Amino acid sequence: MSESLYENVKQYYGERLSGSADLRTDACCDPAALPDYLKPLLADIHPEVSGRYYGCGLVAPDLLEGLRVLDLGCGSGRDVYLLSRLVGESGEVVGVDMTAGQLAVAERHREYHRERYGHARSNVRFLQGEIEHLDRLGLESGGFDLIVSNCVINLSPDKPAVLGQAHALLRDGGELYFSDVYADRRLPAELSHDPVLHGECLAGALYWNDFLQLARAAGFADPRLVEDRPLGIEDPAIEARLAPARFFSATYRLFKLAGLEPACEDYGQAAVYRGSLPQHPGQWRLDKHHLFPTGKVVPICGNTRRMLQETRFHPHFDLFGEGARHLGIFDGCGTELPFDTQGEADGLSLCC
Repeated sequence: MSESLYENVKQYYGERLSGSADLRTDACCDPAALPDYLKPLLADIHPEVSGRYYGCGLVAPDLLEGLRVLDLGCGSGRDVYLLSRLVGESGEVVGVDMTAGQLAVAERHREYHRERYGHARSNVRFLQGEIEHLDRLGLESGGFDLIVSNCVINLSPDKPAVLGQAHALLRDGGELYFSDVYADRRLPAELSHDPVLHGECLAGALYWNDFLQLARAAGFADPRLVEDRPLGIEDPAIEARLAPARFFSATYRLFKLAGLEPACEDYGQAAVYRGSLPQHPGQWRLDKHHLFPTGKVVPICGNTRRMLQETRFHPHFDLFGEGARHLGIFDGCGTELPFDTQGEADGLSLCC
């Protein structure tokens, strides 16, 4: 992306849009995905901060207390403040954005949220900078447990750099958990020069399979799709320019675990969820294809075992099988379109 498109992003989100209602597609808005237990917490966010929210989902994975979190493209700080409540006073949330106007909104409500949450000190920081150049912001390598991003990476001119720098900033066992927009095919390059298509998170959307390859090249060997939905483009002019491409809002989680295998290999291993994660007494979902009912033995691949054993989720699982004998690959691990075109998530699958 040229400097002119950098400026377009700053102008589109810093000046042209006054609130979510100004968006011309639903690519960046998905209120239906909000978990019930988070709704009252979101209601505590300052109205100006919430009104300047342009994300495509909610990037709030489970088990956040005490974590150090980095939000890429934090905008007005809605997710930063929500996450700051979930990590608690022992945790910290750092928000990065290149748009001065958005950061000004976030900064002026820091004390409001500290008082609202009853914290003795603020546990948030905001830094102005480009997410492709996180190394210029003085952030500690390997210093974060979790990195989140909400409908921002698609706007980047250098997505490999974003993924690579995120990988460097995560500690071993940490994760990049983010929502973004993807396409079912590669888009014509000239679309990226349209300020509306780019600002609406469409022209910069990656072809889903290109994203998977970029993630693996950055060190995230086994990207996991958490949830997705097809996007509706209600503006006829925009739809006509993009046809026949289809777009999806999707949330992925990418664990930083060295040595993960490129496929779902079966070693005769299994996991039993203890039902101990807050808000999830009956079952817990790792990703779209791994649902763990409490107390049920669920076959898992070697990669999934490591995602449970070498991350913050370990205390909540009993794991079986040492992986000494390889039994082949799990059936159904192909390269077809991973998203649900009808908007309904799959249930339990034994494929990793």
